[in-house]
Amino acid sequence: MTYFSLFSGIGGFELGIQQAYVAFSHGRENRGIKKNTSTTHEDGERLQSFSGETDKNTPQTDISHTTNIQNEGAPTCVGFSEIDKYAIQIYQKYFPNHKNYGDITKINAGDLSDFELLVGGVPCQSWSIAGKRGGFDDARGNMWFECFKILRTKQPKYFLFENVKGLLSHDGGKSMERICEELCECGYAIDFEVLNSKNFGVPQSRERVFIMGVRIDLLDSCQVF
Repeated sequence: MTYFSLFSGIGGFELGIQQAYVAFSHGRENRGIKKNTSTTHEDGERLQSFSGETDKNTPQTDISHTTNIQNEGAPTCVGFSEIDKYAIQIYQKYFPNHKNYGDITKINAGDLSDFELLVGGVPCQSWSIAGKRGGFDDARGNMWFECFKILRTKQPKYFLFENVKGLLSHDGGKSMERICEELCECGYAIDFEVLNSKNFGVPQSRERVFIMGVRIDLLDSCQVF
């Protein structure tokens, strides 16, 4: 799986993708499918800061050393987009081989390598109930349209976007409706769900809406939904 990451921050999506790969690989081993799942961290360190004390009933996989997996078949990041200099410093410490394309508004999507999955956490300040909720009237809210532009041009097989729960209620639900319509017009079947990080081994209650999509021509052969 090749992927491109937008609004990447310190690499949350990247870590999650690699955790999912390790969990999937372990599942294959448990079903008797032999696979090399050794992992390598290029600077010899382990990524510890993303994990914390978890609920004893939450299924756990040892993923403290899953950054920069080098296995054949492992997910490959073809690039990321981030402009915050402090976030970039942390990101590049753990993912030094990933290329930063910088400001998303300056990316020429046609110049990007092909990829199968687009992920991103679009800026949430204009949608959050903790902010002024400027929506599409806020420049940060308009970053959704940069995502649509890349989807239309690159047409990856899948996408996965994340945002605050307040996105669903903004402007009486009209903003979310518009986003869904745009995603469908890009050529994707979509679904979304609110998930809380506390249910997935994170010691924090943090509700987020995840919007996923699969390219329409793949629906007959895809079991994503």
